[in-house]
Amino acid sequence: MVLKYSHPSKGLHFFYKFFALAVIFLCFNCSSGGSGSGGEDDTPTNLIVNHEIVGTTASNPNGDGSGVVNFSVSADNVTSYKILIGTTTINSTTGIFSHTFTQSGTNSYTIYVSAYNGTKFISTSKVITVYVISTMAWADEFNTDGAPDPSKWSYEIGAGGWGNNEVQYYTSRPENVIVQGGVLKINLLKEVYNGSNYTSARIVTKNKFTLKYGRVDIRAKLPAGGGTWPALWMLGANYETNAWPACGEIDIMEHVGNDLNKIHGSLHHPGHSGGNSDSGTVIIPNVTTQFHLYSVEWSSTTIKFYVDNVVYYTFNNSSGLPFNNPFFFIFNCAMGGNFGGAVDPAVTAATMEVDYIHVFH
Repeated sequence: MVLKYSHPSKGLHFFYKFFALAVIFLCFNCSSGGSGSGGEDDTPTNLIVNHEIVGTTASNPNGDGSGVVNFSVSADNVTSYKILIGTTTINSTTGIFSHTFTQSGTNSYTIYVSAYNGTKFISTSKVITVYVISTMAWADEFNTDGAPDPSKWSYEIGAGGWGNNEVQYYTSRPENVIVQGGVLKINLLKEVYNGSNYTSARIVTKNKFTLKYGRVDIRAKLPAGGGTWPALWMLGANYETNAWPACGEIDIMEHVGNDLNKIHGSLHHPGHSGGNSDSGTVIIPNVTTQFHLYSVEWSSTTIKFYVDNVVYYTFNNSSGLPFNNPFFFIFNCAMGGNFGGAVDPAVTAATMEVDYIHVFH
């Protein structure tokens, strides 16, 4: 959702520390030798590192989410092993051990291993990718009929789309926004209202819930019709003191009825706002007739966009960008405007339905 927003009426230090630790570890163990009293044939050989991620299947190649990995390290002519995993050092005489990874999501790790015979040693490293199931931090299942839960959502009222030249007027009326039959419905209606020719709704979690890093899953079915512009997105919570685009914007899902079935995932920030956002697209059949899962996985290093658990765009985050602060959610369905484009006058009603939103840390 392209936006000019105004209210309507330990990372880097830890990296250097870890890098230095890894360098020291490798420098200390980087050769197939070292000082000692033994002969050349005393040095360990044939160092092999095997691992098994618990719960690995064809559909879960990085494990079942427990984060448990069983290791089996072997070498010839060896008396002990030293293993470095992140900042954790493991000493073993058998080479058989387990480690539990705890960082949520799917992450890759470099495992450093050395095999010793006295002061003689050989070293190697291995990269593994592990999935750790996240903890549910916040959710709305939209299972209670009536208005959206007021402890989670509030409304933004008005016309014009806050700089986007949209043609709808956002209301809080049940005609435009209601929970019904287990889904949230945002209804776009063709009607004259307060000087606008369409009405719709825009609900937000501002001052109720914010997120900094994590995974967001939203299951939704999108409206059809030329000019429709549904969006499921996030805005930097500091927008009042750090005006857009400096506050940042994460568009989890946008779709325009004039370009049917093309899903957009976008990021707005200084130098990359409006039509110059960092974004990716994917074609997904039947987005207006079937529910699909729209997701974002957000960390200090990457922001990944998914549809139905398949990643289609990855953005490299960094400390100099606004995507390292809390954001709140916005759900809305606009009509026309800078991105929605030409309005089909035959569209008299259109609905975005949201089955649930799940937020994980």
